[in-house]
Amino acid sequence: MKIKAVKTHKITKNDQDLLVVLDRYLLKLEEGSIVAVTSKIVAICEGRTVPVSETNKDELIKQEADLYLPKEENRYNLYLTIKNNLLAVSAGIDESNADGNYVLWPKDPQASANKVREHLAKKFGLKKIGVIITDSKTTPLRWGVIGAAIAHSGFSALKDLIGSEDLFGRKLKMTKVSVMDGLAASAVLVMGEGREQTPIAVISDVPFVNFQDRNPTEQELDALKIAIEDDVYAPFLKGANFRRGGK
Repeated sequence: MKIKAVKTHKITKNDQDLLVVLDRYLLKLEEGSIVAVTSKIVAICEGRTVPVSETNKDELIKQEADLYLPKEENRYNLYLTIKNNLLAVSAGIDESNADGNYVLWPKDPQASANKVREHLAKKFGLKKIGVIITDSKTTPLRWGVIGAAIAHSGFSALKDLIGSEDLFGRKLKMTKVSVMDGLAASAVLVMGEGREQTPIAVISDVPFVNFQDRNPTEQELDALKIAIEDDVYAPFLKGANFRRGGK
């Protein structure tokens, strides 16, 4: 697998069309490529920003979260939230590299990923082209953030190994590989988390990816989600005193 980060200008509220940004910096794409785009520049181009001086971040988080735990229950004074079936801090709201604004998640990350894939496929005449919209997340019991995909398009997000055999002929009972999150973690590592100014990456040489010349179906998207009561971490999640947020 090869990953090339793409340097851009500083994306600000003056950038109002993500496709214009992509066209400016993606001059050539090969068949079998996957384009990773940070959720931050997607959201900025969609106008999903709020000036820090004009809002209360606590209320904004509660509004954007599906579920949240009060920040008073956290030693770092942060809201632990669930949004779009992902466990995240502050409902994904961030103010780094945001020029005095809070940047929310894109309004509909999946629709944004589909739109980008369709645009790139048409522009470059490609059948095998994937898109992931990425963000960074923490992992319980580990310091440091890693990349995760909040939306994908153009390839199978999961590789189901249930029923296949391991090296010694034992059938796998539970193993599913999150292709989209593996790609996102690798891409975000290359794109960086600070002032690198590389919010786009092109991933190539990915023989393990099953490309699809279409957007994911609702059934495929539902297959990515686990209900809290069915999750292996249900004892923790169900035991937490989550409050219902605005979403």
